[in-house]
Amino acid sequence: MAHGGGGTLMHQLLERVIVAPIDNALLASRHDASVLQVGQSKLAFTTDSFVVSPLFFPGGDIGKLAVCGTVNDLAMAGAKPLYLSLALIIEEGLPIETLSRVMESIRATAADCGVQIVTGDTKVVERGKGDGLFINTAGIGLVEHDQVIAPSKVTSGDVIILSGDIGRHGIAIMAQRENLGLESTVVSDCALLHREVLALLAGGIEIHCLRDLTRGGLASALVEIAQSARMEIEINESSIAVSEPVRAACELLGFDPLHVANEGRFLAIVPGKAVDEAVKILKSLSPENSPQIIGTVCKSNDSQVVLVTPYGGKRVVNMLSGEQLPRIC
Repeated sequence: MAHGGGGTLMHQLLERVIVAPIDNALLASRHDASVLQVGQSKLAFTTDSFVVSPLFFPGGDIGKLAVCGTVNDLAMAGAKPLYLSLALIIEEGLPIETLSRVMESIRATAADCGVQIVTGDTKVVERGKGDGLFINTAGIGLVEHDQVIAPSKVTSGDVIILSGDIGRHGIAIMAQRENLGLESTVVSDCALLHREVLALLAGGIEIHCLRDLTRGGLASALVEIAQSARMEIEINESSIAVSEPVRAACELLGFDPLHVANEGRFLAIVPGKAVDEAVKILKSLSPENSPQIIGTVCKSNDSQVVLVTPYGGKRVVNMLSGEQLPRIC
């Protein structure tokens, strides 16, 4: 299970076993979606699978998660989402009422972002072989600008914007699964992110990199970008918002909020000259999320992330080595 947690073990599995035999220039970008030149158009293409347990949780369910996850991967390539595929692997015995609730959630979320589900597949597996329901989605989006948005574009002096507080999805899943009895219900941040990205592009913001924060949390996303860009990233702990219920749950469980999964937060890395306007645009769309400037990119070949504590101390941030919260997406 640790090899699926989004941390160091998962990256080693990907690089040494899964990607190595099939690697190519498009996979080498290590981006959330591949951008493909098709005639005069540029299309973004991505896929994702969802195995979350439980199927329903505060703030979402596996159906909403499946649509949001793939739409968000398209958005991180700067694409307007257009079409999705939907593949269902259903375990024998799953109540029809449960499947209908999930399908209604898929319909509503797809309608919310204006995408159509245009192809799919349904399989049923024996009782005990599927844990209820697994979903795979693939997505196609249209890239309507000339910017190259990728880790390779990150450079010295860039500023890092975080779109909101962190850790809510992972803690919401864990609290529901383990019946932690927290004083207040933690609601997942599961949400669509394409509107924020398209608004930045429509506002003329130069964007060097985007990354949504899923498994492995903020820490893994930043380390991946630092390693791909071969740059040092410095972030300020006091600028990273963590709600009190999430912070309390992390202290109870011994988790670092930097490593806890999110499903509705992203990083935008932009040149310093564009940061004020970018924050203004993001706040106008989601004032409740309070996007914050959390750090900068330094000129270095160290390929590392350094956290500055509220007391002025510094520590290197690493990916989670194994698995913190399995089956969270």
